[in-house]
Amino acid sequence: MARKPRIEFEGALYHVITRGNQRQQIFKAKEDYERYLKILEDYKSRYDFLLYAYALMENHVHLLIETNVVPLSKILQGINQRYTMYFNHRYETVGHLFQGRYKAILCDKDSYLLSLVKYIHMNPVRAGRVKTPETYPWSSHKFYIGQPGVVDTKPVLKIFGADRGKATRAFQEYIEKEGGPSREEIYATIDQRIVGDERFVEKVKSKTGRLDVWGRRKHLYKLSDIAKAVEELYGITLDQLRGKDKGKELGCGRRLISLVAKGYGYKGQEVAKYLGRDPSVITRYSAGATRLENEVEKVHRKLLENCNKQA
Repeated sequence: MARKPRIEFEGALYHVITRGNQRQQIFKAKEDYERYLKILEDYKSRYDFLLYAYALMENHVHLLIETNVVPLSKILQGINQRYTMYFNHRYETVGHLFQGRYKAILCDKDSYLLSLVKYIHMNPVRAGRVKTPETYPWSSHKFYIGQPGVVDTKPVLKIFGADRGKATRAFQEYIEKEGGPSREEIYATIDQRIVGDERFVEKVKSKTGRLDVWGRRKHLYKLSDIAKAVEELYGITLDQLRGKDKGKELGCGRRLISLVAKGYGYKGQEVAKYLGRDPSVITRYSAGATRLENEVEKVHRKLLENCNKQA
């Protein structure tokens, strides 16, 4: 499958994950971490991007970057090439240090900025390197609890109030509080490239003018939401859809619910149970996907419309 192109525009927020080639170590000594951070700081000054968080692990790096004029691809190309040159010279090696293609997830800043900072700062804790994030020397957590540095902490701390001292304490309490964003939530992407809801996808489309951004996030809507959208569009009630009647309109309604639900990651067995149908019937509904593309898209638009009404 061909790789999908990066989505890049001014003001975009990305959760970047760069891994060592074949999971090899990219940091072997204290000096390596320090050199990477120096390179990161140099490129931040050169390309004027915002850096909200980072965590350097033995074989991978997490970065939370908001771009300005210079696109992310140019920023990462410079950082990775320069560090690779340093690493190969220091350890007398050749070839690629980083995995061929870094992961860059475009994120809805309004909904995910704080969660992403916590997720990145807690990475060393989840990996068992430390018990608390403030004891890990190679993340940006220290800049949020008092130490000045390269990271842009103000937009995050402002979420907790205008007073810096109070905001810092509130931020620390938020980090220490049990729970937080799960890996599934952080990586629950739309179109494998975006973390956000469909309203955010529409904003991305309007900013970039691109129409190739598509796809649905897993379980973004409940099955009841999908059934309601079909009911509002076609005047078919859920009781009718679950009933035994086999009219053409009812069959089409059941097929639409199945196809739309599949787009949101529901399994055939889940849809079958919801509609009171045999799973084999739900499987057969997939055969009409192409013929009903326009109708399926109408249901998607109705779901988005209903979501916007509730916001």
